[in-house]
Amino acid sequence: VQLQASGGGSVQPGESLRLSCAASGFTSDYFTIGWFRQAPGKEREWVSCISSLDGRTYYADAVKGRFSSSRDNDRNTVYLQMNSLNPEDTAIYYCARYYSGSYYFASAYNYWGQGTQVTVSS
Repeated sequence: VQLQASGGGSVQPGESLRLSCAASGFTSDYFTIGWFRQAPGKEREWVSCISSLDGRTYYADAVKGRFSSSRDNDRNTVYLQMNSLNPEDTAIYYCARYYSGSYYFASAYNYWGQGTQVTVSS
């Protein structure tokens, strides 16, 4: 089982990025996939997840209305579209496969990608 996060970069405030989480060793649409981020000096925080059951998406208040998660089952990939980025979004972003428990806790996920850096700065 592997998750490969990519798509990070350096952008200016107000710009957009799309992160990808490519899954291998399992069929990603059978699992809820979550996105987390960790800023320097801060704890890892939940950002979003997309449900395996019905494809519903859930977002942290800090990103609601700006971020959206989606799946491409043919590519076995989950995406996080991030719009209207601001400096507070600067962090390493991780995707993870949900296992059990409350989906907004990192402990509920048992497989993690390596992370991709997002930097928002003018």
